[in-house]
Amino acid sequence: MSTVAALLTRDHDGKPLTAPLHNGDRFTQSEFHRRYLAYPEDVKFELICGIVYMASPLGLPHGTHHLELGTLLTLYKGATPGVEAGDNATIILGEDSEPQPDLMLRILPAFGGQSRTTDDGYIAGPPELVIEVAHSSVAIDLHAKKDDYRKAGVIEYIVVCIDDQAVRWFDLSADQSRQPDVEGILRAATFPGLWIDTGALMRKDTNKLVEVLRQGLASSEHKQFVLRLEQVGGVK
Repeated sequence: MSTVAALLTRDHDGKPLTAPLHNGDRFTQSEFHRRYLAYPEDVKFELICGIVYMASPLGLPHGTHHLELGTLLTLYKGATPGVEAGDNATIILGEDSEPQPDLMLRILPAFGGQSRTTDDGYIAGPPELVIEVAHSSVAIDLHAKKDDYRKAGVIEYIVVCIDDQAVRWFDLSADQSRQPDVEGILRAATFPGLWIDTGALMRKDTNKLVEVLRQGLASSEHKQFVLRLEQVGGVK
């Protein structure tokens, strides 16, 4: 069903069943969610600090960087029991916040994670790690959205700024920026062993990205993290 068809569905009196969303609208999360359900899946809206934002069309630089990072999170998830990666998943963070981040990594509830899955298949509560690939959205990602994530309890936040060719990394639990090491490797704090070579990411050097991640997965920190997850989750 097209966007227009979805929004112009009418009742027996000819009245629209669902009012559309517009940039800048102010809604509670529940009302935003109700209206958002009328749209097809390829239309993206987010509710940030109670304000509606409609995503702009995504260019090739966004798509390619997104894919590189998604590959790393998928490989990390495969090597780490009790961890789940997500791409553009709706997250209900509170009464005025429902973002749809580019990527997220969370610890599953049964393994001690701080988010849960709702009965209708959404995430409620903050994932431990959120990643945004920012081009036209950079001002929102580095300010309003960052504030929403911090207030909700997201621990670690990474923003890939395409125009600046830079990776911004935040410890939201301490409300401060962090820096990669001298080799340009970002070593995630909430997910030990998740090592991201920021230079290789900006070059889109997949082989180098995977090589560095594998070093992280072979580290003692990752082994200890896996052991802790298995103990909490009762994995034998």
